[in-house]
Amino acid sequence: MKRLILSNPSGLDLKRAGLGDAVLPLSFRFAWGVLPSPQELAAYFGVRAGQKPGKHWSDWISPSAKRATWKDLAFNDYCQSFDIIELWFDPDPSDQLQLIWMLDQFHARPDMLAKLKLRLVGFSLLTMNPAWRGWNEVPQANIRPADIETASMCWQAYRATTPEACFDAVYRDLSAFPLLRPALLDLLCELPWRGSGLGVTEIRLLELIAAGFMGTNALLYLRGFRQRGVFNDMEIGGLLEGLAHGPQPVIAGLDDDLRVIEPGNARVRLEAYQRSRLSITEFGKAVLAHEADFTDHNPINRWWGGTHLTNDNLWRWNPALTGHRT
Repeated sequence: MKRLILSNPSGLDLKRAGLGDAVLPLSFRFAWGVLPSPQELAAYFGVRAGQKPGKHWSDWISPSAKRATWKDLAFNDYCQSFDIIELWFDPDPSDQLQLIWMLDQFHARPDMLAKLKLRLVGFSLLTMNPAWRGWNEVPQANIRPADIETASMCWQAYRATTPEACFDAVYRDLSAFPLLRPALLDLLCELPWRGSGLGVTEIRLLELIAAGFMGTNALLYLRGFRQRGVFNDMEIGGLLEGLAHGPQPVIAGLDDDLRVIEPGNARVRLEAYQRSRLSITEFGKAVLAHEADFTDHNPINRWWGGTHLTNDNLWRWNPALTGHRT
């Protein structure tokens, strides 16, 4: 039977392991910045109509052989040639967001439902060797119409202009997707917390800097030290800049050149991070002790899903109280 695998970029190893005839790695990251518009996402899966390189699904599919025969097709038309469509997404919140987005794409295609199979991947695909013998033992589940409805509900909740629907979603029946509720909770924990005004990853960065981690390498790359998995290395860099470059910074020592280096100049930005020697400020100590609120002294301008967080639209997360806006 001909099998298509939908996964993250690490899922290309599934092709090397002989588990699928083709793999579509999804490279969108939905945990940081402004979400792509519905039009952009629809164009990604639609018929090719002048999309720039990398903006159409067929630019990423493997294998490349005979690409000319299907490179302009809509994704759903390409799927018709497969008997099974497997979804391999690991516990990372970014992966779980890709999973519910992907299933939302099938919401209007009930004819595809019988082909869909969910692999319950309880580990990081990035760390696994293609020669691992346990690939075929990863549990597999069918996707029911109710599961498509649940995934679509969660995706639309994350896209909403307030996080209220996500506050509610974590208390819904998500048993069809065992990795989704922990991922949503991890994402909700990145909203500003009452008492500090910082998300949980920002607090963890402060804790590490206060403990003497002066260099940025451990903060950017060593997830075991951070103990948080929502953001990648460059996104962590963005958090550090927000903590260091406001009117009332909580950390000192981040290279000032980062204020003016173009965001796309990754090499030069990395050099600036590596030059930095970080320390916690007195205000940072007060924030870490929940004796001061970061948002009382600094402008907030970032996105959480479809929610634009500003000082005038500051949604907070408190697990004991669900969530609320201040």
